Amino acid sequence: MQKENKLLKFLRSSLSLRIVLWVFFSVIVIEAIILIPSLKKRENELLSHMEEITAVELSLILRLTDSSTTVEELVDKIKLVQSYLKIHGGILYKHDGSVIGAFGEKPWLTFAEVEKDKNAHRFDRSSSRYDFAVMAENQKDKFIFIARLDSSDVTNELYAFFWRIAGLVFIISIFVTAGAWIALKPIVVSPILRLRSDLIKAGDAISNDRQPPPFYSTTVKRRDELGDVITAFNQMFGQISEAIRHRKEAEKERHLSYQQIEAFSAILNAELEKGRQIQRNFFPDRSPLIPGWEISTYFKEARQLSGDFYDVFELPSGRLAFVVADVCDKGVGAALFMALFRSLIRVFSEYADSENEHNQAVPAAGGRVTPISENSSTNQIPSSALKAVQLTNEYVAVNHGELVMFATLFFGFLDPDTGSLSYINAGHEPLVVLNSSGVVKTLLKPTGPAIGIDAHARFGFEHLVLEPGTLLLGYTDGVPDAINSEGEFYSAEKLFSLLEKPVNSAAALTNRIVEAVESHIGEAEQHDDITLMAICRKQSEE
Repeated sequence: MQKENKLLKFLRSSLSLRIVLWVFFSVIVIEAIILIPSLKKRENELLSHMEEITAVELSLILRLTDSSTTVEELVDKIKLVQSYLKIHGGILYKHDGSVIGAFGEKPWLTFAEVEKDKNAHRFDRSSSRYDFAVMAENQKDKFIFIARLDSSDVTNELYAFFWRIAGLVFIISIFVTAGAWIALKPIVVSPILRLRSDLIKAGDAISNDRQPPPFYSTTVKRRDELGDVITAFNQMFGQISEAIRHRKEAEKERHLSYQQIEAFSAILNAELEKGRQIQRNFFPDRSPLIPGWEISTYFKEARQLSGDFYDVFELPSGRLAFVVADVCDKGVGAALFMALFRSLIRVFSEYADSENEHNQAVPAAGGRVTPISENSSTNQIPSSALKAVQLTNEYVAVNHGELVMFATLFFGFLDPDTGSLSYINAGHEPLVVLNSSGVVKTLLKPTGPAIGIDAHARFGFEHLVLEPGTLLLGYTDGVPDAINSEGEFYSAEKLFSLLEKPVNSAAALTNRIVEAVESHIGEAEQHDDITLMAICRKQSEE
């Protein structure tokens, strides 16, 4: 059964079938090319033989004619042999072309053609007729007899010859084709089928990631094109196997590296989260509760760690200090300097305030007084605020100047009883003073450079009084520079148009700004930290 299946598989092989059919038809064509001239030659041989026999008989009759033989007798003698020579007609001519006599079918061959060519003849296969000329002479005259013969025996003989040769050609073709077919199996078909089986095995081994079974092709040593193909297959599979091995090793290394990266990333994220929690701890838990005043703050970092910060705390003198600042850059470095700036401002301001609680002299650094009110208390300038900023700037610039880390900072010094506000704006965004109707009364513009750049920088200061119903808004550049998915900035123009709407509390103002900015950002990524601080002096104490 297995042998029958192999034979059936072999017989169905399209390659072997194409080859043997090509061999078969090639033999047929070659034999046909040989057969056509053979048929022509055989035809000429049969006609020549028939012509020779007839010519001998007729020549003998014409030569033996004596002078007493009449024309009719001569023609009758020729008629006597027509039955066994298969003469169907003819015309007897003298050498000058005059007709002596005729009988039967008239030949198509003419005297003129014979006179021109003694070997002239005509053969009509369709009617099985053959015309030729017989020349003879006796003692007194020369004769030319153009005979018309029945050539049907020649046609029949040609057909028989054709079928004999055709049968022989067919038998030869069958034997040659069968021999080629039998030879193809061990020489071509079987190696190709086994090579195909090896390819399937190789594909299964590669796709299923397992060792391949022994290949038949590895045992074959051939010095022909098929041998080259088998050699190329073995080389290709070896290269693929080697590439897969390298890929597995690379995947293992990559997986190990990925695990290490994941572990490191998890540790880093945990550390960053610790840093974020520590940084958050630097911000006030809640704003001080001061009668007649409302303080609202908002902070949202762009990354886990931030460079923005704000602070609100009471000084030993009873005044309220508040800070809104933005450290350059983002990330870990900005967060570390944020902690440094915040700690220095707190420590130096509390230290300076304790030393100068009763000292109201104008510091040597100088400054400007902006008389907003005639109340003399507004013109009392606390030196502690200026001193704290100067000490912080000097410390950072001297000890960390090579890092080129600086901060813009607004430091306010508020007397809650009188509403007197002294401030230093070190390169920060101007704070906005507006009333509850949305009218901007003034902008608290910079009074000096950013801190941390130049240890010898000088800072100015100004004073004003926050009247009842007045709001003070501070923010970092993360508000006007907020970007949406189309790359559009929120802008200071939109922020100030938002401030024109009436508002009666600090919380309402910060909530309005936060909603507008978040709506502008939408699904886009937040690119910068956002910090807001609003301070409102209420119309009447609650």
